Amino acid sequence: MGVYAMKKPAWVIDKERNKRAAAAETVWLFGLHAVRDALLNPAREKLRLLVTRNAADKLAEAIDTAGITPEIEDARRFSAPLAPDSVHQGAALEVRPLDWGQFADRCATGPGAPLVVLLDRVTDPHNVGAILRSAEVFGARAVIAPARHSAPETGALAKTASGALERQPYMRVVNLSDAMQTLRDMGYVLLGLHGDADLSLAGGSGLDLIGELGKKWPELPILVLSMLDETVYAERALRAGARGYIMKGEEIDEVLDAIRRVTAGKRYLSPRLRPQLASLASAMTPGPMSPLDRLSDREFQVFELIGRGLATRDIAKTLGGGVKTVETWRYRIKEKLGVKAAHEMVHFAIRWVERQGEG
Repeated sequence: MGVYAMKKPAWVIDKERNKRAAAAETVWLFGLHAVRDALLNPAREKLRLLVTRNAADKLAEAIDTAGITPEIEDARRFSAPLAPDSVHQGAALEVRPLDWGQFADRCATGPGAPLVVLLDRVTDPHNVGAILRSAEVFGARAVIAPARHSAPETGALAKTASGALERQPYMRVVNLSDAMQTLRDMGYVLLGLHGDADLSLAGGSGLDLIGELGKKWPELPILVLSMLDETVYAERALRAGARGYIMKGEEIDEVLDAIRRVTAGKRYLSPRLRPQLASLASAMTPGPMSPLDRLSDREFQVFELIGRGLATRDIAKTLGGGVKTVETWRYRIKEKLGVKAAHEMVHFAIRWVERQGEG
């Protein structure tokens, strides 16, 4: 009588192999800030710490807290297996990747606001590190990325994250589409963002989008990050329902301050516009008006599209109205700007759009 063993399916073998590989995987963190935060994180499994004497002195308190024995290295022959261009500052720590538990559990009942950031094919560790910093400021429960085609937990990512990797859950899932469906089933509202989007959107206006989001989710804090001149657009964005407006050229610290203010329920305007904040926030009490201030939001959108070279029929298609309606808007714009001929209005609009691009 023979004994036959059932052969394991290929998918089971692959799953077990991947599980063993994950268990054996280690990461080398480097840089004083990244190493210090990892040493102070009780959830982080620490294996080896390589430091120069100078770095050991700077990390002394964290080393004592972690209870790990450092290996003192010669600064001229630092032996950690790092890329040659890594700015290690004399400190490198070998660790196991963090285990944040099950994706669904973290998103359903984890600490922080019911907010999750999903990344699709963001492979640059520096970009992911910066996103983790922002997600931590927002109080997000997790940052989710696909297991493939995304940046893994690395020393470069940890260094860019400036400690956020130790506090902000970064979870990679097998199928991002399935994860999105799971979030929908939990009651999450999914909003897709495009890195190159601005208030001037194909097929409509960002001001319209702000208004629609505000109607559907009145408590949603909206911060506009735009390349368009804040002296022209900030007031209109606040009127539409945004809580803040900041230009893309601002320093990262100012952007983070804007995020903190808006998520705390406050309004944000740049230091240049803050003297006007009271009037903008309270029904936008008008002061001396420029010709453009006389335009309604819809008229202003039409004016901008004229300046971008769109014909009446194209404007109607973009804004979802009729040709006759656009012609009425054009007439009103001409009257409010105080110009006599249509070609004068077109020239005015084109020059205005060109000036925005120059700024």
